[in-house]
Amino acid sequence: MFDIAVACLVVTALAAWLNVRFIRLPNTIGVMAIAMVLSLSLLGAHRLGFGAWYAYERRLLAEIDFSDVLMQGMLSVLLFAGALHVDMSLLRRYRWQVGTLAVAGTLLSTAIVGLGLYLLLPVVGLPLSLGYCLVFGALISPTDPIAVMGILRSAGAPDNVGLVVSGESLFNDGVGVVVFTLLLGVVVHQQAPSAADALHLLAWEAGGGLLLGAVLGGAMFALLRSVDHYKVEVLLTLAGVLGGYELAQRLHVSGPLAMVVAGLLVGHHGRKLAMSDTTRHHVDLFWELLDEILNAVLFVLLGLEIVLVDLDQPYLLAGLVAVLVALGARLLAVGLPVKLLPGWFRLPGGAWKVLTWGGLRGGISVALVLALPAGESRDLLLAMTYAVVVFSILVQGLTIQGVTARAFAADKR
Repeated sequence: MFDIAVACLVVTALAAWLNVRFIRLPNTIGVMAIAMVLSLSLLGAHRLGFGAWYAYERRLLAEIDFSDVLMQGMLSVLLFAGALHVDMSLLRRYRWQVGTLAVAGTLLSTAIVGLGLYLLLPVVGLPLSLGYCLVFGALISPTDPIAVMGILRSAGAPDNVGLVVSGESLFNDGVGVVVFTLLLGVVVHQQAPSAADALHLLAWEAGGGLLLGAVLGGAMFALLRSVDHYKVEVLLTLAGVLGGYELAQRLHVSGPLAMVVAGLLVGHHGRKLAMSDTTRHHVDLFWELLDEILNAVLFVLLGLEIVLVDLDQPYLLAGLVAVLVALGARLLAVGLPVKLLPGWFRLPGGAWKVLTWGGLRGGISVALVLALPAGESRDLLLAMTYAVVVFSILVQGLTIQGVTARAFAADKR
């Protein structure tokens, strides 16, 4: 595994250098685009009879369990780091809005995507069972807060809009994983659980994850407050995140939700009451750097994974359908309620546009689809997932700044 990690790190570092030196896109978008171009170039060379490097890439990716690497490794760090700097006082004021979008919005999006694909995929000659369509809805509905937050800040989005976008994204990751697990069990076992069983699973996974996160955050706060030694305190936060996520897996509760809650508690109470200025500086720097490195590696892997996707025309058409359905579901499940209920959501008039277009999909969706049982259904879902993720990152990610600026231009005048 060490040689694989080294290869990934070298490719990531070179892609990041090329992006900063020549291309100058947002880092995650730039490294993913470079990795995709590299993979497609190797694929082209392979078809021309020069396939040595393409074969090496295929072997490398075959040895990397992307789903396991993200879900069991990177995700805990990324979610904790994302939650660490969320404004807890502002989140309290918007807790019901964030909770509604994260829970009801994810469930509604899952249903809309599932039913939409069930009706539209036969049109392109690739019918899919309703169960697998709903599984796709669950894995594609969670949004990625990392890629869009820096762009929103640079575009001058109001603080409350940025808070709702990031808060919803942090929590809907956990909700989406729970719903995906439930639906996948139904598809695999061909037997729908009773309403009581489904509610019990949701309560155990989600409620247990929230409770574990609160306990973990409280324990880290107590330990941090008892010492004043920044090296030890940085180590405590890292151990708490990795150990806590592993504990969540053993207890079969939602690790993503646990990491978000722990990150919120440590970021708010821990940074204010349990850390000196020196410790706060080093903790922030450590988690920011770790977050940047892992995100770069993650998006490079996303770009490289394109060689595993079937690029035949029917699958490309299905991918286009999936992109349109996912955007429509995001508009109906999130954008429309924000637009129709401005008094309750308490957001500026153009916020619904940003929430709709800024709902980027990322690594979690790819990791979940790669966890599906092998077969034709998985191949189709992988192609559709990749299409949505690529469109989301490269098209929505590169245009969200302009959408944000236009959405709030009237408020600035």
